[in-house]
Amino acid sequence: MGEGAPEARGEDLASALRRATAMLAEAGVPSPRADAELLADHLLGCGLGRLRALAVIGSPVPDGFWELIEERSKRVPLQHLTGTAHFRHLTLSVGPGVFVPRPETETLVSLALDWIAAHRPALVAPTVVDLGTGSGAIAASIAAECPGSRVHAVELSEFAYAWAARNVALPEVGGRVELVLGDLRTAFPELDSLVDVVVSNPPYIPSGMIPREPEAAEHDPELALYGGGEDGLELPLATIASAARLLRPGGFFVMEHAEVQAEALAGRLARDPGWTQVASHRDLNGLPRATSAVRVEAARVEELRP
Repeated sequence: MGEGAPEARGEDLASALRRATAMLAEAGVPSPRADAELLADHLLGCGLGRLRALAVIGSPVPDGFWELIEERSKRVPLQHLTGTAHFRHLTLSVGPGVFVPRPETETLVSLALDWIAAHRPALVAPTVVDLGTGSGAIAASIAAECPGSRVHAVELSEFAYAWAARNVALPEVGGRVELVLGDLRTAFPELDSLVDVVVSNPPYIPSGMIPREPEAAEHDPELALYGGGEDGLELPLATIASAARLLRPGGFFVMEHAEVQAEALAGRLARDPGWTQVASHRDLNGLPRATSAVRVEAARVEELRP
């Protein structure tokens, strides 16, 4: 144990949680109390309700608690310490080498599922492609929440692919995800013009921008962060090109991006006669975080050309 987190003799769980909260707050952790409780629960495996009850009755501090608190105070991601990340209804396996899925990305899944639901019953078994799946969070969630779907996911990083393989094998997913190791720019040529929904959270951070949170800047893989070019738009634009290739006429595309990229990406889609119904979507913080569009039928594209 490091010098920063000495274990007090006779300290009970309640006082340990208070002291851990103060340590994490001093280190700048955004949710210090919640993280202290989650790390204690990770060791005890009792659930947060039971954990709080144990704190009230003066239960002892679990072994290893202060080692985890010290690591978290160094801004090692909470999910790396617990080995799990909660995304919608799934508990995913994550760790070094894979981008930890954020709550904001859950919006992409909602948008895709809402579009599918709006096109029932004609869309009985929707074909969905997730470009740059990372941990597999989006692909696994869509497969789990849309049992009739057929989901295909591609990931370039071998490290991330290994984590995604574990997550798409979850029982809730039901074996409905085909995961391949490859480049989102060339993936699934056999599905060209056959896909109902393309969804993506590609790397999009501009090259000169360093993430504000140490958890992302120091622990998320660069391959999952930077979109290429000063504006970070190389991979988002490549994602749009792949979506145009894969989608059938009338198919739906939705992609996450940085808030500063919303106008440029929406403008690019709106100027292309191959797309219609371009829309911007805000995240949990009210920022423009995703853009969607619908693929135009080929005959309509010719009609719209200048």
